[in-house]
Amino acid sequence: MRDPTQTLPQVERGDLDVPEQLSRRRLRSRVLFAVAVVVVVVLAVVLLPGLGELRGRLDHANPWWLALGVVFKLLSGLGYVAVFRTVFCRRMSWPVSLQIGYSELGANAVVPTGGAGGLALGAWALKRGGMDGREIARRTVAFFLLTSVPNVLGVIILGTCLATGLIGGESNLLLTLLPAMIAVVAVALTLLAGRIARNQSDRLAARGEGQASRRRLAAVKTLRALGDGVHEALALLREGNVLLILGLIAYLVFDVMILWATFRALGPAPPLAILWIAYLIGELGGLIPVPGGIGGVDAGLVGTLALYNVSLTSAAGAVLAYRAIALWVPAVVGGVAFLALRRTLRDEAQRISVCAPQTELEVIGLGRVVIGDSAVADGAGSVPAAAAEAQSGG
Repeated sequence: MRDPTQTLPQVERGDLDVPEQLSRRRLRSRVLFAVAVVVVVVLAVVLLPGLGELRGRLDHANPWWLALGVVFKLLSGLGYVAVFRTVFCRRMSWPVSLQIGYSELGANAVVPTGGAGGLALGAWALKRGGMDGREIARRTVAFFLLTSVPNVLGVIILGTCLATGLIGGESNLLLTLLPAMIAVVAVALTLLAGRIARNQSDRLAARGEGQASRRRLAAVKTLRALGDGVHEALALLREGNVLLILGLIAYLVFDVMILWATFRALGPAPPLAILWIAYLIGELGGLIPVPGGIGGVDAGLVGTLALYNVSLTSAAGAVLAYRAIALWVPAVVGGVAFLALRRTLRDEAQRISVCAPQTELEVIGLGRVVIGDSAVADGAGSVPAAAAEAQSGG
């Protein structure tokens, strides 16, 4: 039974407020900026001389292939939701998971910095339900790393196969083996950074947090979240959860297939191996802090496809169509999901509070076992005590 003297974390008043970067004023400005960029791009394509071939391709785009791209985007979003639910809270209902997951994707479409806006929204929703901030930070790092795993593995596998001739399409080692080697180094550095972060956080904490400065406390929390997040990501991968693996694959595969569908809408598509590796490398442009990666991703994709001998006009047209789908589908669906999420958090907070912090233990013969509280949030936002329970698998 649970120790009656132990209290569960309380939800602070500030936790009920939408994060500043997701406030109505900020979101309105981001949406207006995104619309302005789209208008500028459309005007440039329509009015600038020398783009007649591109305009012709876009004018004769096959709408059925574009519709298939929309379906691919929705399926990619389902993969994202599956990963979110597996990493953050497997007890959360699927309707609520869909609301949070698609809300995050919508935020990512209009808020810059490589998905940080969406993750901030998810953290806000979970904190509203009583999940501890340290737990959210740890699982957020794990989630970010896990959703990057298919991209990195894709570069390693495809680059190696193209370099060795197992897959035809490109033999230049600078475009095949080099990206694969860089991806391998990135994996090694990430694992090393996680170990170093955990060691450094322990050292800083051992100096006495009671007398530590705010800067030191912030450093401890950051390093601890990074180290624990890397450890959590590895533990989840070793677990071999089928839903997690399928979600990671679907999130990436269906997004790449959007680009394939837009190529087919405008004409022939390049070989899938070339399309995949160009996509994986070109998507790094999404790290540029503009809403939805507009401009950064587009330039990265077009430039990378051109390096792999794809027609510049064909690449530009397909990428523009891809960007339209990748930006507006999650923005529209995510907006609807966010409205539903606000209603859920206001009227049915207990559907989120099932994810209140719990204790994870390694039990011989059972593996990872979660021991925690079956919590239900009351109207004031606090999480009352409930009967302790144990469940295997988290």
